[in-house]
Amino acid sequence: IMDPYVPPEGDARLTSLSKDGVKQQVQKLRQTAASQLSDLWGKQGFVGGTTFFPRAEVTGGCFLCSFNKQKLHSLVTERCYPDMVRGNRYRTIRWRFVESLEPPRVVHARCDSIMNRGNLYGQVTVRMHSRQILAIYDRFGRLMCGGEEIPKDVLEYVVFERYLVNPYGTWRMHGKIVPEWAPPKDPIVKTVMIPGPSLDPSREHE
Repeated sequence: IMDPYVPPEGDARLTSLSKDGVKQQVQKLRQTAASQLSDLWGKQGFVGGTTFFPRAEVTGGCFLCSFNKQKLHSLVTERCYPDMVRGNRYRTIRWRFVESLEPPRVVHARCDSIMNRGNLYGQVTVRMHSRQILAIYDRFGRLMCGGEEIPKDVLEYVVFERYLVNPYGTWRMHGKIVPEWAPPKDPIVKTVMIPGPSLDPSREHE
């Protein structure tokens, strides 16, 4: 991720009337100005068209639940794909997008060349505040994380990338930015084996 976005502490919890909320608004204006100076902002014209990004995330979540590799590769980059599928081969994922709590918005935009001057890539960071349901089951069908009954409020900073040289290129999910002040994730309930009676090695053949 080129020049990662730094989310303001207390985002989605502070009001614009508080002292920290005013500081957050000032920092947001500075980051927006820096993004507008980027060539990507004027070239692509994606400002205001952010409805595509949540649709891409929802579609990617559905394909992840069904483990559709071909469709996933069309929606996520080569960097993001291993992070999404790692450790989920023998698990069952139940995920559902409930609603958006705030309209998604682009908070960060950068454009840079890789390897040579004409090899341009663009990255945008989209702030998404939504309500989701997630439940992960292990290979024995036992719940490891989350639940299918109670939805949770989720604040995400999702990075999308596009190869700008290709006129038919599309925006693909490239990663997520997790701020240091983010609350810790719920612990995973691991399945353990109940110990049986101890055996005498000399009598093991019996």
